[in-house]
Amino acid sequence: MAENMARRDTAALQTLTLGGTVVVSSTGSGAFEQMLLNGRHTLLADEPKAVGGNDVGPGPYEFLLMSLGGCTSMTLQMYASRKKWPLAQVVVRLRHSKVYAEDCENCEKPTAKIDRIEREIEVIGALDAEQRSRLLEIANQCPVHRTLSSKIDIKTTAV
Repeated sequence: MAENMARRDTAALQTLTLGGTVVVSSTGSGAFEQMLLNGRHTLLADEPKAVGGNDVGPGPYEFLLMSLGGCTSMTLQMYASRKKWPLAQVVVRLRHSKVYAEDCENCEKPTAKIDRIEREIEVIGALDAEQRSRLLEIANQCPVHRTLSSKIDIKTTAV
């Protein structure tokens, strides 16, 4: 890992976002506050005050849920548009929790819990039952849903 003693400002961090790279950096403000950059946007992430943050932005799991919800809504809107269906609005509500697997053999172990995302989708518009049913099927085809449902390989390197 290269040694660097100077903090990088926002402009310097934005230069690291070339080629589709997202950059996340601590801000130096608060215990958990992070700056998230993609070259076009700068967002803040943090933890709630109840766990030691300053609550200046959503937490990491909230961003994960927002990503899934945003992708779900966009996918349904795109599909309905292509089909020329009268979809007026999509509302996606999501919750994350840790739960025991239904077939939990070692439920007494803390590691026996799995991540669960509950997603409720409301489609608004003059849609028939078949169209509504098909949209719920299509929701599982959104790219973020497919990524979260697949095996994910995260490779970490020091720079």
